[in-house]
Amino acid sequence: MDCTSNVASKASTAAPKGNSESLDFSVRQAGLSTRCVHAGERRQKAEGSITAPVFNASTYTFESTEDLLRYVKGEEQREEYGRYGNPNERSVEAKIAALEKAEDAIVYGSGMAAIVGLLMTKLSAGDEIVFFDQCYHRSREFCAKHLARFGVITHQVTTGDFDAMEAAINDKTKMLVSESPTNPHLTVIDLEKFAAVGKANEVETLIDATLATPYNLSPLEYGIDYVLHSATKYLGGHNDLIAGIICGRKESLDPIRSMRGILGNISAPNNLYLLERGLKTFSLRMQRHNENGQRVAEFLESHPRVGRVFYPGLPSHPTHDIAAAQMKGFGGLITFEIQDADWQETARIVDAAQIPRIAASLGGVESLIEQPLVMSYYHCTPEDRKRFGISDNMIRMSCGIEDADDLIVDLEQALTA
Repeated sequence: MDCTSNVASKASTAAPKGNSESLDFSVRQAGLSTRCVHAGERRQKAEGSITAPVFNASTYTFESTEDLLRYVKGEEQREEYGRYGNPNERSVEAKIAALEKAEDAIVYGSGMAAIVGLLMTKLSAGDEIVFFDQCYHRSREFCAKHLARFGVITHQVTTGDFDAMEAAINDKTKMLVSESPTNPHLTVIDLEKFAAVGKANEVETLIDATLATPYNLSPLEYGIDYVLHSATKYLGGHNDLIAGIICGRKESLDPIRSMRGILGNISAPNNLYLLERGLKTFSLRMQRHNENGQRVAEFLESHPRVGRVFYPGLPSHPTHDIAAAQMKGFGGLITFEIQDADWQETARIVDAAQIPRIAASLGGVESLIEQPLVMSYYHCTPEDRKRFGISDNMIRMSCGIEDADDLIVDLEQALTA
């Protein structure tokens, strides 16, 4: 027996998840804003502090061998070593699990660490996964390039084509993967169909709901097995941290948590403190992101310099009907193309914008803008960019929480500069 793995498993099993008795009422049945503020937290914290203290500890002490034995036997829930758990981590996980209406959640050092941790736990040599092809390019790269080195085969099919997904499934298929909405085309997936395909074929399903957030979409309610978030984006919300989250059933997440203890893809206590603080205002921020995204998208669609606008809140979007049926709002991310422009002319418009900063990422209080050709796909061949749907005249904008009128005025001047 591998004693190190055994200890890791015991540690992860012993760590309390959900903190269900931390408050005097059932916070999981409360409204979203109430859950954002209170879920996962003890009513009375150490030294009477209203905010959770930051536990900058790599290891945790025991009063006696008897106390240690109670922990090892699973009779006492507490921390032992920082790679297996931290009080700040417990609080954040319980809060996000409450927002997602999930049994449990696991926090990672980044969104990519989360998907890598999940897939490395669930897949073995000879297994296969099926991806919808509109996805974050690093997720695609990890699966198609790096998992392939370990004998895992990735099939990519056209996003939303469930017949093609069904055709790609065989007895070696272990997982179906998609984003909803997708990045950067904002395609929304019919989650009922997605979950049904998985269940009919006894294959687990994963939805990266980073762009939707728990405010706008609840994938688990449709029967999805795992929900992934880059908490770097809307959940943290201030462009000051990197973290990832996986939500789902506790029984399914336990082996993934154990593997995380081995791989060490954890988040630092101070980072977790920032994430918990960001989550407290998550509901309020998402209201503004939704409002700004909708107004800016409508402005862009009406502008003569703009060709296509990709935003699921617009009736012109190919998956608008699905989005309207599933989502509460449509977020702050908008992708659009400049009419009859080459990449240099498109770049001049990006440079002329004064409020949004040129940067990668999304979901923070500050608006960001970028040209995908230059920011994320510069080293791809023209053929690959065409295959991924990345045009030379494409701009992606993440609307922050500034006043929508100011964002529109600024975009107007940039488009006419």
